[in-house]
This record gives sequence, structure tokens and C-alpha cells, in this order.
Amino acid sequence: MTDVLTKPRPIRLKGRSFLALALTPELPFADWLMSLDDLASRSTGFFMRRPVVLDIAGLEVDRAQLRELVDQLAARHVRIMGIEGARPSMLDASLPPAMADGRPTADIEPPAAEQAATSEKAEAPEQPAIAESAAPAIPQLPKAVPSLVVTQPVRSGQSIIFTEGDVTVVGSVASGAEIVAGGSIHVYGTLRGRALAGTMGNATARIFCRKLEAELVAIDGYYKTAEDLEAELRGKAVQFWLEGDTFKVGSLA
Repeated sequence: MTDVLTKPRPIRLKGRSFLALALTPELPFADWLMSLDDLASRSTGFFMRRPVVLDIAGLEVDRAQLRELVDQLAARHVRIMGIEGARPSMLDASLPPAMADGRPTADIEPPAAEQAATSEKAEAPEQPAIAESAAPAIPQLPKAVPSLVVTQPVRSGQSIIFTEGDVTVVGSVASGAEIVAGGSIHVYGTLRGRALAGTMGNATARIFCRKLEAELVAIDGYYKTAEDLEAELRGKAVQFWLEGDTFKVGSLA
């Protein structure tokens, strides 16, 4: 009886997908690394705390060249979480594990460089104070947030991934379908699949749906599964948001 009571619970293993940057190096690696250094100099901290996958599909390289490339990236604070497109014989315990079946998404552009503008400003001759005061100040308008509008129902097995901003689905999202957005998600039909908002660290993102039947909803890494959702919210028009670390839900009625 004692053995039965003290037996440890089995370990639960779950599959989960994550968004990561994919680097696709080109030969010769020395020239490609120089271009990467130029990007890093113009966008300080762009790779910091970002998961990165190294895609070497189609490159004729050996294990030593691959290991040297991974070491060179590590020296630049680019941490490789996995390698895609490599032959199994190339990878050993000293290299990141193989990865496959990654779903492509939109390209991620680094922030605009500011160094050139700063240099030009430093070299420009000083203007008289009266000239500066004569020019009226032009207010900067807020930058428009990109959005994606999906006019067709999202069928089972489909994934809509838009990390740049909001996603609006005019129809419904079927069970087994997935919406991934860097901003908020709006579903004007029934949400039966999975909705993941704020996936690029946007804790202010929200999820709205006309009828809740979701398998999973998530904002900035915090999530609720179908089992966690209150029964009285099923079939209702609701919204989800975060307050600190707390996942909140409210009716839209």
C-alpha cells in the first residue's frame, strides 16, 4: 500500500510550437558574417533574447564549417536553438539539435538605422537661432499599425500567421485552425480553433470573438485551454486581455 501511495506521478510531455527568427547564411560565411555585423551595428540588440534557427538547406558545408559558423554567431550573441536543413550525420552533441517542419511566416525587418542621421546632424553647420525659431514645428503623426483582414473562413488545419500587427477574421475559425498575431485578434464569427495574440511581446493585445468555442486562447505567452474557460462563456461574445500576469475575460454583450 505504501509503495502505491508514494509512487511518483508520470511526467507529462506536451508538444508546443514557438515563433523564431530563421537565419539563412550564404557562402562564403566570412562575407555573410560581415553583413550580419553591419546589421548588428545599425540595430543594436536586435538578436538579444530572440530564439534563432539556422537554416542551411542547400549549402555544401561540412561539420567543421558548421561548427565554426555556430561559434562565430555565439561570439556575436546570436544563440542558435536549432539547425534546419542539415544532414543527420553532420550534427553531434557539440551542435544544436536538428529542426524540421517549420512553418514560414512574414519576414521580420530590423529597426531603421539612426546612426547615419546622427552623423549628418553632427556634421551640419549650426544655423542662427532666429532661423530655427522661424520654422514652425511639424507634429509627428503616430505610425500606422499594420493589420491583416481575412475575408474567408479559416478551415481546419490552416494557420494564419501575422506577427506585424492585428488580424481580423470576417468569418469563423474552425476547430484545428490557428490564428497567430503580433497584435490583437478579431473574429466576427465563431472561434473554435486556437487564437494566439501579442506573440512578439505585446501584452496590451486583446482577443475578440462573436461566439466563443475556442480550443485555446493566448496573449503574450499566457494561455487558457478549452478546459480552463468558464462554461457560461461558451457560445457568447467575449474579449480576453491581460492585467499584469492575470488572464482576464469579459462579455461583449
